[in-house]
Amino acid sequence: MKKVKLALKILLGVAFILAGINHFLNPAFYTKMMPTYIPMHYAMVILSGVTEILVGSMLLIPSTTRIGAWGIIAHLLVFFTVHIWMLQKADTLFKDIPVSALWGRLAFQFVFIAWAYWFTKTEPLTKTKEHTHEN
Repeated sequence: MKKVKLALKILLGVAFILAGINHFLNPAFYTKMMPTYIPMHYAMVILSGVTEILVGSMLLIPSTTRIGAWGIIAHLLVFFTVHIWMLQKADTLFKDIPVSALWGRLAFQFVFIAWAYWFTKTEPLTKTKEHTHEN
């Protein structure tokens, strides 16, 4: 199970890092999704890209894994506003995206949150000869 958890931690961390990098490579993609009530769309896209890279990296570093996981959860909670707004504007601004895909994106946020939450737990120490002082 430890190998699976490590692989999933790496996958989530790398996914966040790559998504963050994509904010710099393709900012127009993200600014289009920004709700009109959020100011400074481009700056917010860049800021969210930086924070995605940061929390994804923190997840991969053992000493900052828990903080990174909580940062990912916070990030995903903030993104609910974007997903809900996109659903509200599905018939006008996002006609090219199937409504089922928008609902799927929103629902998948819960999967990502649960996935990240798994890494907020500290691992128990494994009993070994060294820890029990047995010879």
